[in-house]
Amino acid sequence: MRKSGDSTLVYSTETGGRCPDCGQQLKKCRCAPKRQDVPNDGVVRVSRQTKGRKGSGVSLVSGVPLVGAELKKLAKELKQNCGTGGTVKDGIIEIQGDHRQALVECLKKKGFTVKLAGG
Repeated sequence: MRKSGDSTLVYSTETGGRCPDCGQQLKKCRCAPKRQDVPNDGVVRVSRQTKGRKGSGVSLVSGVPLVGAELKKLAKELKQNCGTGGTVKDGIIEIQGDHRQALVECLKKKGFTVKLAGG
């Protein structure tokens, strides 16, 4: 038997999504696994990935020692340099297509230590 203060919320449009584990709002949820931080060894890594993209490849730029608006500004410059679209997700710049060589050259001109990662 449940007490009056011990109710389980079934559905509500008032507060938005809730975590299935703790029942808190998604914004306030503390039980979600934290993203693994990219090793901050001062090396910017450029790789290519097709996993989960239905065969369409993207170039990933990770390990950039910038955050927030500076990272978005760099992403914009890289996208313009490659003439393609892209985004910033979890501190990793995604550029549509295989533009690894162009990205490496552009990042080296900006003074970053750059490595090609992956195959």
